[in-house]
Parts: sequence; C-alpha cells; structure tokens
Amino acid sequence: MDKSCSAEVKFRLDADVSHPVPSTPTRGQWSSKLEFLLAVAGQIIGLGNVWRFPYLCYKNGGGVFFIPYVVFLFTCGIPLFFLEVSLGQYTKQGIITCWRKICPLFEGIGYGSQVVVLYASIYYVIILAWAFLYLFFSFNSELPWGSCRNSWNTETCVEFDQRASPANWTVPENATSPVREFWERRVLNITGSIEELGEIRWELALCLLLSWVICYFCVWKGVKSTGKVVYFTATFPYLMLAVLLIRGLTLPGALDGIKFYLYPDPSRLTDPQVWMDAGTQIFYSYAICIGCLTALGSYNKYNNDCYKDCFYLCLLNSSTSFVAGFAIFSVLGFMAYEQHIDISKVAESGPGLAFIAYPRAVTMMPFPQIWAVFFFIMIILLGLDSEFVGLEAIVTAISDMNPAFFHVGHRRKLLLLAISVASFFIGLTMVTEGGLYIFQLFDYYACSGMTLLLFATLQSVCVGWVYGADRFYDNVEDMIGYKPLPLIKHCLKYVTPVICMGTFIFSLIKYTPLKFNNMIEYPWWGYAIGWWFTLSSTLMVPFWMLYVVGRTPGSLRERFSTLCTPAEDLPLNKSEKKALELIDLTSSPDGMM
Repeated sequence: MDKSCSAEVKFRLDADVSHPVPSTPTRGQWSSKLEFLLAVAGQIIGLGNVWRFPYLCYKNGGGVFFIPYVVFLFTCGIPLFFLEVSLGQYTKQGIITCWRKICPLFEGIGYGSQVVVLYASIYYVIILAWAFLYLFFSFNSELPWGSCRNSWNTETCVEFDQRASPANWTVPENATSPVREFWERRVLNITGSIEELGEIRWELALCLLLSWVICYFCVWKGVKSTGKVVYFTATFPYLMLAVLLIRGLTLPGALDGIKFYLYPDPSRLTDPQVWMDAGTQIFYSYAICIGCLTALGSYNKYNNDCYKDCFYLCLLNSSTSFVAGFAIFSVLGFMAYEQHIDISKVAESGPGLAFIAYPRAVTMMPFPQIWAVFFFIMIILLGLDSEFVGLEAIVTAISDMNPAFFHVGHRRKLLLLAISVASFFIGLTMVTEGGLYIFQLFDYYACSGMTLLLFATLQSVCVGWVYGADRFYDNVEDMIGYKPLPLIKHCLKYVTPVICMGTFIFSLIKYTPLKFNNMIEYPWWGYAIGWWFTLSSTLMVPFWMLYVVGRTPGSLRERFSTLCTPAEDLPLNKSEKKALELIDLTSSPDGMM
C-alpha cells in the first residue's frame, strides 16, 4: 500500500467501505453521459476557439505553433483537465468543498477560483450583449455597417469594396471603414479615456438584460435545466461553423488566407513569447483552474469513465480550434483579395475579429444578411454555453458549502437570481460610452494568465505530493475500474508544476501594463483596479492557509497533519480497503497471534 495514505486508514476505520458514499440526496445528477459531455463541451468550446486560437497561429509561426501547443496540451492541459473532472466526480463536491474534502489546507484554491469565474461571468456576458445587438441589426434590409450613408459616419469613411475600382486604387491615409465606424461610433460611441464613462448605451443595456434573463433560465433548475439546454446550445454552433467553413472555402482568395494561417516559420520556436502564448491558450480554452470542470464532474455517477471522457473532450476542443481557423482565415483571405491589401491588415484578434473583420466580410458576400445572422447566432450560442456553465459552477460551489440550506429548490433559485442581478448592475458600467475600457481591465487582469498558472501549480502540488499521486490514481481506479496511463501521474508530480511555475515566472518578468488598443495608457487608479482584480483571487490561497493554520488546535506539526488529512466520509480506494481488511483480520480473535 502507498505509504502516503497508510496513516489515514486507521483514522477512517468507521467509513462505509462496502460502497462509495452517495451524493447528497437532494443534489442533482446528469440524466445521461451525453448531457455531461455536451455541458463540458459547451464550457470549453467558446469564443476563444473562434477568434483567439487562429490569431495566435498566424502570429506565432503558423503551423509551427502546434509544437508548443501540443507540448502544453499533453503536459499541462490534459493532466489538469482530468484532475479537475475526476476530483469533482470522486468527492461529489464543487470547487471549494472538494479541496476541503481532500486537503483542507488548500481550500483557498477553491475560493480564489470562484472569484475568477465570478469576474469572468460579469464581463463575458458583455460580448453576448454586443452580439445580440449585431444580430438584431442583421435583419435590416441593408446591413448598417456596410455603407457610409448613415448619420454616425464621418467624412473620412470609405467603402472599401474594390470590385468596381481599379487594382491600383490606394486608400487615403486617414480613411476609416464603415464597419469600424459602426462599431466605435454607433454601437459603443466610445469616449477618449476611462475617465470619461459617459452615458449608458440603452440598446446595449437591454441586450445585456436579455442575456442575463436567458442565462438565468438556463441554470435555474440546476443540471435538470442545464442538461437539457446544452443539447441545442452545444451542437448548433457546430452546424453554423460547418456552414461558414464550406462557404469560406468556396470564396476567391480563401487559399491565400489558409496559407497565411498555417505557413510554418520554424525560427519562431526560439521566441519564449510563443511558448507562453501556447500555454495561456491551453488554460483559457480548456477552462482550467476556474472550477467549472469540477462542478460539472461532481454531477456524474461515481463509476462514470471520466478518463475516456476527458480525452475525447480535449480532442474535440483542439480539433474545433484548428477547424475554426480554416473557417475564419478563408474569409479573411477573401477580404484581402477583394480589397487588394495584405491579409495581415485584416487579421485581428479578440472582439476586433467578431465585430469588425467578420462583419466587414459578410457585406461582400451574396445575401449578406443571412451570413450575418448565421455568424452572430453562432457567437451567441458559443458565449451562452460558457456563461451559464460558469454560473452553474458558482452556484454549485456555494450550495455545497451549505447543502441543507441551498439545495432546497427555491433558495438555490434566489441565490442564482441575486448573483445575476448584482452582475447585471456591475455590467452596466461596461455598456456605457467608456465601457470598453473597463471591459479590457476585466479581460486583462481579472482572468489573468498569471493567476491561472499559479492555481495550476498549487493544484498539481497538492494532489501530486500532499494528497499523493498514487492515492489519487487508486481513487480513479476505484471509480472507473482500471488505472489510467502513468504519464498523467508523472506529469502531475513533476512536469506540470515545473512548466506552470516556469511560465508564471516568465510572465512576471515580461509583464507589461495594459494599454487600450496598444496606445492609450490607463490612469494610476485604473491599474490599481486591475491589480485588485488579480490579487483578490490570487491572495485567497495564502490568506486561507494562514487563517486555517491559526485556528486549528495543536502544535504546528499537528496542525499541518490535520489540515492535510482527507475527510472521513470520502470513499476508500482499493489500497485503503485492503489495509482495512488486514487490520480487521489481525484484530479479530481468529487473527490474533
């Protein structure tokens, strides 16, 4: 038996070893494995697959970017993904109480993760508000971002459709496109700095309200409603993506766009920034260290084969990112062909791709309203999945801390309502005329890659060394009936913490303050707010450790021993059961010497 778990066997003699401990009777459970798979797929496959991964590929050496991406995927992404899902399934708890069950000293990881996912839920829904507004405008007889004949356009607005212009036509230096003016002047009416918030954009505020209402009713009955909604929200975007991919590949210039997307530049592998981009992309796209995977896994049946599920889901996620790149860059290649400009001038990342580049592309297609509707429905559904699963994770974590109170149906709904209403009012600051400045503060600092890397290091250290990687593998074997490949165990003990901590240190060394559009600096208090977002989650871990060590009785050594001992009501694994049988045998009258 593993020595790391032998000390706790006697401590847990009274545990029921005949069968795994069932979950709380009032706690929900997935109706089928498919609901779980679709819910996780909806969470991890989001807007980052559509606009961030393709951009990083062409920025960081094209096809060569797959080398660091795959390295991080197998050494950090899959091990941590599997760790979080299996931890939730084994403990039947959300992200806070699962750490309390296996190692109370590290419970602060759960609190910090929930702060991150709360921040993410507050600002991520703003993207849905923008997408809803664009969707409503897409039903106009003429797309309003397709021409310069609108009240919000300026004299420098130029329609860039080159189909009727000579090939040597040059664009004026101060020219702006109608789609950019629609985004900046009609949708946002953006001000000059964060110090000028201006008025609330009431159309966006109503779209924000609509987004929160939809998210609330997707989650209000727990997994009973979430499990049904994902049948549509997790699958329909794939239909839209397939339609856009087929259409994009048939456009002139599409091949040039794909070459630009995948053209390998081996020299980029010597740039440390490329490796850091690959690592942070894995953490963002796989929703690692924010608690959602643990919450979703906690609603699984105890004997569900989460090991195979995780490999299938990781494969699906990375494949979707790769295919989305073909869909996006085939369209960008078409835009460059139509405008007679280099594709690097139309390739953008983040909101610029969804709300500037692609809307400009659809205006060049036949029946542009149809393609605009398709695209923004896809964006909305991708965003909705990630948003309401994040809400489910928050509610699950809070409910599991006091199950007798919150697992009563109406109290859970009131908790969800309170979170949604509070988040809506905070989000109103991001639909003001200066709201994009606040949005970027949330995006850059609240969900900081440095925070996620630190949490990943702590998670792997806790499970790999404190709780014990061998014991963890015994738990997994007890659930699924066989032991996974030892590679994941070795990664959790050695490779993952080293790589995550190394990337964390590098990100600190290379840290640069946020600049709006890489040009406008924020005032000092703007950076102070940003660092509050980062530290309010990160410092949860050391503060919790100091607090719980201080309130635990005994000597310092006894305190750490107590705080690193798993809870009594956890299911015993195979090794612990054998040890318990041996103890019973030697203590019985027939087994005495």
